[in-house]
Amino acid sequence: MPQFVHLHVHTQYSILDGASDIKKIVARAKELDMPALAITDHGNMYGVKEFHDVATKAGVKPILGCEVYVVKNRFEKDKDEKAGDHLVLLAKNKKGYQNLCKIVSYSWTEGFYYKPRVDKELLRLYNEGLICCSACLGGEIPQLIMRGDLAGAEAAVLEFKEIFGDDYYLEMQLHKAGDERDEHVYIHQLEVNRELRRLAAKHNIKLICSNDVHFVMKDDAEAHDLLICLNTNRYVDEPNRMRYTFQEYLKSADEMAELFPEDAEALANTLEIADKIEEYKITHAPLMPDFPPPPDFHIDLDEVRGSMLKKVEDEALKERCLAAASLEELEKVVAEGGQTELLDVAKQYCYLRALAYDGCRKRYCSESKPELSDEERERLEYELATIERMGFPGYFLIVWDFISYARSQDIPVGPGRGSAAGSIVSYCLGITNIDPMKYNLYFERFLNPERISMPDIDIDFCYNRRDEVIEYVAEKYGREHVSQIITFGTLAAKAAIRDCGRAMGMSYSDVDAVAKAVPRELGITLKNAIKYPELKALYEGSEQVKKLVDTAISLEG
Repeated sequence: MPQFVHLHVHTQYSILDGASDIKKIVARAKELDMPALAITDHGNMYGVKEFHDVATKAGVKPILGCEVYVVKNRFEKDKDEKAGDHLVLLAKNKKGYQNLCKIVSYSWTEGFYYKPRVDKELLRLYNEGLICCSACLGGEIPQLIMRGDLAGAEAAVLEFKEIFGDDYYLEMQLHKAGDERDEHVYIHQLEVNRELRRLAAKHNIKLICSNDVHFVMKDDAEAHDLLICLNTNRYVDEPNRMRYTFQEYLKSADEMAELFPEDAEALANTLEIADKIEEYKITHAPLMPDFPPPPDFHIDLDEVRGSMLKKVEDEALKERCLAAASLEELEKVVAEGGQTELLDVAKQYCYLRALAYDGCRKRYCSESKPELSDEERERLEYELATIERMGFPGYFLIVWDFISYARSQDIPVGPGRGSAAGSIVSYCLGITNIDPMKYNLYFERFLNPERISMPDIDIDFCYNRRDEVIEYVAEKYGREHVSQIITFGTLAAKAAIRDCGRAMGMSYSDVDAVAKAVPRELGITLKNAIKYPELKALYEGSEQVKKLVDTAISLEG
């Protein structure tokens, strides 16, 4: 029985282009007894963490990659360069993963023009630890071959070999669609594969086979075709629209061997690549932000030293720190001992503590009550000690700083919501405006020393001035250190019905009737919805509605 590893795979994170649910495609690879599986979404690495977790848990070696778009100059914003040539990059170790992250990040921050784009300068800078495959018909080599520029194709092959060495592979695909509308794809692939075999033999470059996977099972082809219609805003029955060959599913090793009966070595080379992939973790401890106290803030030697020594384990270093007679001497000792980061966090804590006590007095003291109560002081000390122990003072200071900026510019800020409202430190810093003492709110719902997790403070800014706050943060800390977190919208039950119906060319009234038959129930799926009488009657009474719902089920989520 032949063995094979899919190295060119698109998940649902190839937005509106891939229809492969990560859990399902990993489960299918496991079912087919494949030892490894790659993820190579178009221009992004959104699905990498989920894929790595799911594959590792399933016992399938995860191969983390990306299909990037390569142009001559990523800085050039020219209409002729907006598409770019496809190229598959796979990380074979931790260094390769880090370099892939850099390449993809620069493709968005420096190269974005219609699509995230890279150039060969980036590939030369960050090629270490990466395996490169020449990709599908959209790759540079196949494109040159199809244009008849065989000399150009050979030159490009040699250039990639020079960049990636023995980690460069020529990639063959073959999609026998059985539909005359897609016959041109098959003809081009045959033409390209012939030339790739010649170039591989001439320049001692290894070949691999791939299937450019976009959906999991063969039966998912129609649903994926509909997804492409949603992406391109076309109807299913439109002629001359973008379409795939219906062959882009996770084929078995036997199916791949049947496609490439004369290329056993190229099939085996996919296992060679999988063997090159080292096991490595992509999770790490949080990288906490630095917020140095302002120059005019007086740092007490004993206070900062006491905070830092709580985390110093080296007894000899402790003794030297205790002997330091000044802050400057302490800084020198700590630098020699390689513990500067601990001292920086201790300085942040001293500043946070001063701000918190100052804010606490403003919140709780008055002419009739000039001192903090024991209860208020104990609560503040307990929270500060927890923040210090968990290493989060810099986080609180950064949040305090940009909220203070917003208020100084009269940008409306919400009172605070979520678990952060249970923190007296947040209240005293002005991050929240809800008194946790008054309402008996629990701090442990926000930060729990028994369950180490990052603090999460939900803040609402006026929507039409929010950009000013983001701009302030970017200017203060550097744009390369600031990002916004992406959120993904998924097709819920009714949305899947409406979108699929539109692409299928059904009338609005017919689609609306089906969508309205889905019960108003939070989180309901279409598989459950068709058990209800109203939708069940429509589903069983019309072939068109049955096809609509079945397709929507495939794309739901």
